[in-house]
Amino acid sequence: MGIVHHSTYFVYFEEGRSEYMRQMGSDYAHVEASGYNLPVTEAQVRFAGSLRYGQKVRVRTWIAESLSRRLTFAYEITAGDDSEVLVTGFTRHVWTDRGGKVTRLPGIWQNHFQP
Repeated sequence: MGIVHHSTYFVYFEEGRSEYMRQMGSDYAHVEASGYNLPVTEAQVRFAGSLRYGQKVRVRTWIAESLSRRLTFAYEITAGDDSEVLVTGFTRHVWTDRGGKVTRLPGIWQNHFQP
């Protein structure tokens, strides 16, 4: 078919999320090192178009919602410098401690995870 497989877009979301966190002055490894995790609890993707093999991808990522226990990242995917949005979506996460128990947004991360 010559188009990127639909499951690949979740990998693009993760890369976008990782880069967003780096630009905010941290990364996910620091979240885990501080004793917390942000597992994905829900994910959605909507296709308005498709990337073709060999195209460069641009992922725009932002925090759409930050509640006491839940965090939602939103995404838009375009082909390189093209402004046409081909794919949109979100991933929803909950804050947990190392043992997997849901917890509140840790104070040390409040400034990093605001919409």
